[in-house]
Amino acid sequence: MATIHQLRVFLAAYELGSLTAAATRLGYAQPTVSEQVRVLERSLGARLFERVGRGLVPTEAAHALRPHAERTIGAVEQAANAVRSVNQLESGTIRFGVFGASRLYLGSSVVLDLLHRHPGVRVELVGRHSTDVVDQLRRGRMEAAAIALPVDDPALEVNPVMDDELVYVSAHADRVAGPVTAAVLAKAPLVLAWASWANDTTRAGLATAVEAAGHTLQTRVEVEDVETTLEIAASGEADTVMSLGMLHLLGDRVPEHVGWAPLRPRLYDRFAIVHRQGAVLSPATSLMVELVTTRLLAVDTAARRLGRTRVPPAPQPRKVSGSGQPRPRGGRTPPSGIR
Repeated sequence: MATIHQLRVFLAAYELGSLTAAATRLGYAQPTVSEQVRVLERSLGARLFERVGRGLVPTEAAHALRPHAERTIGAVEQAANAVRSVNQLESGTIRFGVFGASRLYLGSSVVLDLLHRHPGVRVELVGRHSTDVVDQLRRGRMEAAAIALPVDDPALEVNPVMDDELVYVSAHADRVAGPVTAAVLAKAPLVLAWASWANDTTRAGLATAVEAAGHTLQTRVEVEDVETTLEIAASGEADTVMSLGMLHLLGDRVPEHVGWAPLRPRLYDRFAIVHRQGAVLSPATSLMVELVTTRLLAVDTAARRLGRTRVPPAPQPRKVSGSGQPRPRGGRTPPSGIR
């Protein structure tokens, strides 16, 4: 079987018509070049050159071999260039795992930042929830991921990044006037997100805290996304539990008449970067880890500035108009959801 090294020697000798000239071009000793040609001839079972004076004349076998050798060398060089491009972040695909709420925590900024730096790179952010992502990591379908903790797998290296405190969210000022205990939480009319995700870490943490107080976590409404939970909480029909990071990220979609209070005991959504133990991450994945970590830390800083408590203003008594009918505050009906 011909080797790449032998084919390179053959092409140099074929083009230059001299083993000595081929050795000079390739930087080898002339006997080494001669030996490589002889080994190639033996493996192919055919003579490739005839000696004429001090030069070489290619045989018909050499003429037949030349285009195949050129294509083989070209393919090897293209493969090396492809690998080099990936290592230099010029091309290739970054497949990175993310947790379910990453669309809020990470948004598009992480991807856009990476694409602006490296336009030739293709990006895949994948994962319906952390359990699914951890399974894909175990199977080797991605190099690294950002997930919600906890995860118990000795085969994975876990690097915590962010502890996002959970708070009780309500449109009723009296319900967020002080810390909310597990006993109060057990009796609260709750709307919670991620209804179809049995392993949701937020819900699991709430259930554990309530059970430790001798109660069972109950919900009045279950939905799939945090935006809907906030709309329902804003209506006053139910309260919810969200992280400060979520409240920060939802920004002006959180109505002024909605407040929040810390839980007692304190509970957190915890996020970490994970990959297989001992893995050497590619430059592309390493960059993605850096960008995701920076984004989560920025959200963490902003969430801490938001504060663990916000008591909404108490409702103002309605004034009675001349007709004896109550007049809405501010000349319009109170907000019933997110505008």
